[in-house]
Amino acid sequence: MQYRFQDGDVVVRPYEEKDRADLPRLGNNPAVAEYLSMVFPHPYTDKEAADWLEVTAAQNPVMDFAIEYRGALAGGIGLKPLVLDHSGTVELGYWLGQEYWGKGITTRAVALIMPYALDELLYIRVHALVHTPNLASCRVLEKNGFVREGVLRKFVRKNGVIRDAFLYARLRNP
Repeated sequence: MQYRFQDGDVVVRPYEEKDRADLPRLGNNPAVAEYLSMVFPHPYTDKEAADWLEVTAAQNPVMDFAIEYRGALAGGIGLKPLVLDHSGTVELGYWLGQEYWGKGITTRAVALIMPYALDELLYIRVHALVHTPNLASCRVLEKNGFVREGVLRKFVRKNGVIRDAFLYARLRNP
């Protein structure tokens, strides 16, 4: 199975040891962590980076990838399989260092990972949860053929704030 996907200067690839220093530099930013799951730590330290690289190195198949832009680590994108009755579904998540925002990188990274999720791993559904204020993430998903299925009211609690979340999904065979 191939684990490297490329569209010009955007590459989605497995994490590597060379990413260790850039992970905390990019991730230890409250603006980056604002709309991410609490699984993404803040503050993001060297220890979190080392732990993350250890987790991702053991994955088979690879489910969490680095996003590289013009040869530099820019962020991450991953797939989290649901289980039991929902085993045909995988949840998509992504983040990008603030210096890379507004360049279309995330839209391209999502486009790169979708064939892997749907055609290689054979998931029938990819869904994503988006905190309702995060309209940029909504646009990323919509540009990649995701459909907003609904609003999960008072679904997210982060840093003492309770927010609604949009549920987006894309199906293998709509």
